[in-house]
Amino acid sequence: MLAEVAELVGPDIEIIVMHRDIGLETEFAGPLVDAITGTLERHDPGAPVLPYLLSGGTDNKALSILGIKGYGFAPLKLPADMDFAAMFHGVDERVPLDALVFGRRVLSDLLLNY
Repeated sequence: MLAEVAELVGPDIEIIVMHRDIGLETEFAGPLVDAITGTLERHDPGAPVLPYLLSGGTDNKALSILGIKGYGFAPLKLPADMDFAAMFHGVDERVPLDALVFGRRVLSDLLLNY
């Protein structure tokens, strides 16, 4: 990737790498993904379960070195008009209580039946 960036910016721009880390990609398939999808379907029929790109950090990077696959799964049923992503790590980061109750039910079901 750095070679392509260097080609795009040309020789007059110096590229300095400030930080390097594991680029983690996990296949979105297998028994755990099936269990997550099935559990969510029971609690919220028709809800999509999709892989996504996380631009932040994750403990799954360290676990991947040990051969452990990890998936971010935080089932929250949020109001459609709530801009949840805009509140990440902000002074007003919050979720409605109903969203947490829903998430507890889904995670309990997943953990008890997987």
